[in-house]
Amino acid sequence: MSDSDTQRPVAEFLDELDHVVFGVGFVVAAVAVLGFILRPETASGYMNSANDFLWTVLGWWYLIAMFVLVAFVGFLIFGPWGNIKLGDDDEEPEFTFLAYFAMLYSAGIAAGIVFWGPAEAIFHYDAVSPFVGAESQSPEAAVGAIQYTFFHWGISAWTAYVVMALPIAYFAYRYDAPLRISTVLAPWIGVENLDSPIAKAIDILAVFATIGGVATTLGLVGSQFLVGVEWMTGVSVGDSGTVLVITGLTVAFTISVALGVEKGIRRLSYFNMGLFAVVTVATFVLGPTAYIMSVGTEALGAYLNQFVTMSFYTGAAESTGGGVAEWVGGWTVFYWAWWFSWTPFVGLFIARISRGRTVRQVAVTGVVASTGVTIPWFATMGGTAIFLQESGRADILTVVGELGEAGSGYPLFEALPLGGLLTVLFLVLVTTFLVTSADSSTLALGMLTTGGAESPSTVNRVIWGFLIGALASLLMVTGGVDALQAAAIITGGPFSIIALLAVASMGLAFGTERSLFLREEDGVEVPGTGDVVGAQDDD
Repeated sequence: MSDSDTQRPVAEFLDELDHVVFGVGFVVAAVAVLGFILRPETASGYMNSANDFLWTVLGWWYLIAMFVLVAFVGFLIFGPWGNIKLGDDDEEPEFTFLAYFAMLYSAGIAAGIVFWGPAEAIFHYDAVSPFVGAESQSPEAAVGAIQYTFFHWGISAWTAYVVMALPIAYFAYRYDAPLRISTVLAPWIGVENLDSPIAKAIDILAVFATIGGVATTLGLVGSQFLVGVEWMTGVSVGDSGTVLVITGLTVAFTISVALGVEKGIRRLSYFNMGLFAVVTVATFVLGPTAYIMSVGTEALGAYLNQFVTMSFYTGAAESTGGGVAEWVGGWTVFYWAWWFSWTPFVGLFIARISRGRTVRQVAVTGVVASTGVTIPWFATMGGTAIFLQESGRADILTVVGELGEAGSGYPLFEALPLGGLLTVLFLVLVTTFLVTSADSSTLALGMLTTGGAESPSTVNRVIWGFLIGALASLLMVTGGVDALQAAAIITGGPFSIIALLAVASMGLAFGTERSLFLREEDGVEVPGTGDVVGAQDDD
């Protein structure tokens, strides 16, 4: 290989960079990694202090912001803006619906859903939410436990991603704006001014949030993988083994993203969804089917009936300090912050694959269809875990006490017929879902740090893959799940504000476009862009 062939990838990498966004984002990530290497206790202390302040004093903000997003997406689904096309009026979607949904779902939630599927309901069954108010490990606690898993992983989680994706896709595919988070500013500053300092500041925040959110997921699911290895082999990997395993997983998702959306992410997403369906159906059939249906149906009814009340519940009456209660802060606020920290990369990824679709198609697929797949998983896993614990067939709570949340799935599957096979399939599912979530985030980081390129260079993606993997390993070794949750709450805070900014952007842009259609006039400008909006076909 000649020197020119060797230098070409590096030259491509340097030419594509947005040096400000990449430089600041890289430095922040590198400082975080070095901090946990050199002063782990000090770094953890600062992070935990910031985390405590955010969930106790400002936890109410996360709840309000998320509910506003849910209400707005409901309007998009049922309102007149749903027909607006993300692209030219006659443009067809780039991907089939099946490929589109598989990639969207795998990128948006799948890694976390595998980790918490067997774990969360059994937690709530034992340590009951004050909102449910039932006695621990009672039948009422079982219904409330699954109800809360639906709440944490259902409509609200998916709404945040869709809200971030839609304005980016709209301005990118109708006005040639760059695929980056700062594009949500287009209605105010114009597409031509998206290199301004405020735009770069938002993109830098997006890099920071993505690193924190993805490191959280990589750490949580990586710990589940490690516990699975220990469970099946009886060998503890230790801290050095943890770093090595996370490094291996990092290499795997970096290879996947280097292959691109078509060859890498799309094919692996198909495999994920197929295996996900197999594990769900097998557990449902081999497990306590009647119990799953009974408790799951009641929990779904309670979730739908009490959704608004749960969305605003802070548990202040149970809090000694008068703020957000510890249970709400440790669960609901953590989840909302985690979803907000994921909005930059999942929003960008959804925008990247949504060209040619309408606003309603993206919203329905991203929120309704995704929630429709998520609920059966949590009903099956949560119902099975509670039934096995209650009947004495598996002491899952003891395993969780010894091995942590990551160990919940293995005694569950072991207690079922074909338990050995199911355990192996579950471990494979953990790995492949981790890879798809991580590779889509690495692609998004590449897009953010190159000014919006749809296909960033391999060198760029490798750099971000290494940094995310390193940070996840160090968070696991120094602080475990608590450190990972703290990282998510801290990095998600700014994006609760930017998500509301995205709502305002859509209100301004979509309102102008819809008004144009109703008046049947041409040549109306989108405020701040100087571009012309054409009328939409409202078929």
